[in-house]
Amino acid sequence: MDHEKIVFGLDIGTTKIVCIAGKLNEFGKLEVVGVGRSKSLGVKRGIVNNIMQTVESINHAVEIVKEKYSLNIDSVCTGIAGQHIRSLQHSDYISRENPEKFIDRQDIQKLHNNVKKLILLPGEEIIHVLAQEYKIDGESDIMEPEGMHGRRLEANFHIVAGQTAAIKNISRCVVTSGLKINALNLEPLASADAVLSPEEKEAGVVLVDIGGGTTDVAIFKDGIIRHTAVIPFGGNVITEDIKEGCSIIEKDAERLKVRFGSALPSENKDNEIVSIPGLRGGEHKEISLKNLSEIIKARVEEIIDQVYRQVTSYGFQEGKNKLIAGIVLTGGGAQLKHIKQLTEYITGMPTRIGYANEHLSKNTLEEISNPSFATSVGLVLRGLKVNNFEDIKDEQDQNYLNEKNSSTFFEKWSKKFLQYLLNE
Repeated sequence: MDHEKIVFGLDIGTTKIVCIAGKLNEFGKLEVVGVGRSKSLGVKRGIVNNIMQTVESINHAVEIVKEKYSLNIDSVCTGIAGQHIRSLQHSDYISRENPEKFIDRQDIQKLHNNVKKLILLPGEEIIHVLAQEYKIDGESDIMEPEGMHGRRLEANFHIVAGQTAAIKNISRCVVTSGLKINALNLEPLASADAVLSPEEKEAGVVLVDIGGGTTDVAIFKDGIIRHTAVIPFGGNVITEDIKEGCSIIEKDAERLKVRFGSALPSENKDNEIVSIPGLRGGEHKEISLKNLSEIIKARVEEIIDQVYRQVTSYGFQEGKNKLIAGIVLTGGGAQLKHIKQLTEYITGMPTRIGYANEHLSKNTLEEISNPSFATSVGLVLRGLKVNNFEDIKDEQDQNYLNEKNSSTFFEKWSKKFLQYLLNE
């Protein structure tokens, strides 16, 4: 494994665009060697609505990495989100001619290719095909079918689909910026790689990534992705509500939210006031922090209610679906004061704030472990996974491999490397 290979993650968000350069150190931790960020000008609710503005923002973030850190960028691992994303469950199978022959990678790939032929809604295409469990001749709960015998190989799949036009617009922005796309990933899956532990995924956990334009949800159980959803609003609607409710400009509303905002009005005293400078030397405006918190709480409750609806539709109260690890909040919106407590109150589920610390090397800038960088870090981690399996050409096969555990990764990589040496 080439520890010196640098991979670039490009997070095209609604409020900011981040380019992160990273490599694996000798301990298998991510060492961030460059970061550039810019204000996102052409993206609304996770969807590109102005190509040239988005390209300009991408170029700005990429140029910072190139110039400040003297790095050459030719390809990136980027993410996709937005209200057009939907997920569905699907079962498929293949019949094998020779049941005595071992099930191999080609059989699994053939099954995955069958799923790609699934007829979706007009204008949609498949982004991810994620195997949840396999069955061989009716025997269920098989996680790794390779090397086993059987005639009928079937699987339950979690399929993530999105609008072709939205996917092409993201691709066009990246290509117009002079970059190639190394891999395209659903953003909540990238965020999950950054902030969730294998133990949490095994026990059952809900990842909630509160971005500027969308709130992404991913549910894991038994180490497998079980449900994904994109809620079409995030932190920006909170800012908009503050702007309207306090009759102030958007810039001041965002500052108020970040510096003084809280999701629990009861934590503010009645006499706590903050003064906002007037426009063009006009009179200062006084804002009650309790009123500010009331505005914030109303919108955060709406977001968490939508999240809880997704969790309920998964059926988390059933024994086998129980989500022992509760909820992990990440993204820029997770930095809002007291959002953890409000989430626990609404859902009754244990909640923590998700940082990317576990996967980052010790000498990484503290800023990068911030929840708002979770997706960016996750995209680099996913890019490193793809990079270590360059001999696998098919994108869906890469996605299949990416969902497996690291020990299986290493075993297979070691076998392939040994085979390579023997053939020399």
